[in-house]
Amino acid sequence: MKRNYILAAAMGLMLSWQATAQEQSLAEKYAGTISDADLEEHLSYLASDEMEGRETGEKGQKMAAEYLSGFYNEIGLEGPVDGKYSQPFSLASVSFGDIYLKVGKQKLVNNEDFVFIGDGDVKKEKTELVFLGLANEENLEKVDVEGKFVGLWAIGQQAGGLMDQIWEAGATGIIVVTMEGQSNFDRLANRYKSLSGKGRLGFEKPTEQKPVFLVSSDKMASLFEKSVEELKQAAKDDPASISSQKVRYKIEKNKEMVGTENVMGYLEGTDKKDEVLVISSHYDHIGINSKGEINNGADDDGSGTVSVMEIAQAFATAAKEGDRPRRSVLFLNVSGEEKGLLGSEYYTENPIFPLENTVNNLNIDMVGRVDYEYQDAEDQDYVYVIGSEMLASQLKTIIEYNNITHTDLILDYRYDAEDDPNRFYYRSDHYNFAKHNIPVAFFFNGVHDDYHQPTDTVDKIEFGLLEKRAKLIFYTAWDLANRDKRTPVDGSNDRGER
Repeated sequence: MKRNYILAAAMGLMLSWQATAQEQSLAEKYAGTISDADLEEHLSYLASDEMEGRETGEKGQKMAAEYLSGFYNEIGLEGPVDGKYSQPFSLASVSFGDIYLKVGKQKLVNNEDFVFIGDGDVKKEKTELVFLGLANEENLEKVDVEGKFVGLWAIGQQAGGLMDQIWEAGATGIIVVTMEGQSNFDRLANRYKSLSGKGRLGFEKPTEQKPVFLVSSDKMASLFEKSVEELKQAAKDDPASISSQKVRYKIEKNKEMVGTENVMGYLEGTDKKDEVLVISSHYDHIGINSKGEINNGADDDGSGTVSVMEIAQAFATAAKEGDRPRRSVLFLNVSGEEKGLLGSEYYTENPIFPLENTVNNLNIDMVGRVDYEYQDAEDQDYVYVIGSEMLASQLKTIIEYNNITHTDLILDYRYDAEDDPNRFYYRSDHYNFAKHNIPVAFFFNGVHDDYHQPTDTVDKIEFGLLEKRAKLIFYTAWDLANRDKRTPVDGSNDRGER
């Protein structure tokens, strides 16, 4: 193992704390309990066909929760939820049955001609469709939208800021061009069709009568009996001059409550036990696809979950041998991540331990593979680290110090940029902790061809690399749990906003 002792010592001095040789020896002793064989044993079960893809609220997710709870009990961690290891919560499974949409003489087919992404529960109604064109305030002033459906050219950041104004102006519904071309729209429609038998999971909330439909540019133009270029030109000249079309529509909404749970094990600290370090992963995945194929989710996020388990065992072993950490540690496996970071949102809105006493969150999501960027690299011992200096610059230094001292991985920060188009910082469970001004670090191996596919299987996991990444996170956690002072928040939490 290559170690730069001079740089590590310099970093230790920068942090005003440097582990003694005895403390380093203890950290290495317990890191040694993390093994590729144990990681493989746990993952072979959690990512097996028996788990049926660990879909939130389904049998496989429940089985995985029982496995995790049993493991934490076996290694001697406490159940922090009134003595139990699970934090149950309910989600609303919302599905839309009969969605009828007819514009002019065209009866549009759900998940073929349009995709429904809005909300509503409406018996058959009729109105008219007007065309706003580009989503901007100038066009909104030109077109009377009250009581009508509104056609838009754009969605996303451009249209998103105007949506509320369109509803406030009295619009009844919105039809939006995806702006991604017909082939991309067809892929989107097929994806929604494959999911049409499943409800959208989310926290229960009142129904909003805000129907929003996505269509392709070709379909939007045909609704106004024009070509795409003709519609664009007319909208550019004067959107108010475009003749409206009659609309008939119906939306049938169904709702069913689904129970799920976060799973957690707790290790109480010593002299700083009121302060809590959270180490997290999500243990749910996306279940079975429309073809009946199981999405095993070995990397996403079986790899992170078994890493949390092994790190928990290392800390539990230390406690049993009289080397309990100074701060308390919560090992948190959340559900509902694939449905919109729901489990971590529920925990941070209903914390078991006060958020003001939560010192850091180390989140582990996909750490068992090699991605596109490194698949041809000579040195593949890397991990992406995201968010480690957004709120507390010292956290990044602590991770680098422990990496130089112990693991010698390539720490890649390419996705840590504010202009990262992937927006990975906002796409895993650490985000919900960052929103509450808790310093976070997200460990990630990047995307590969098997992401969200039935081919994300155990046989493709690089267990030696997974072990090394898990050890880096353990060393960082050991450091954070034992240092004199918690990492101070010295950055802005502006990036905690989407």
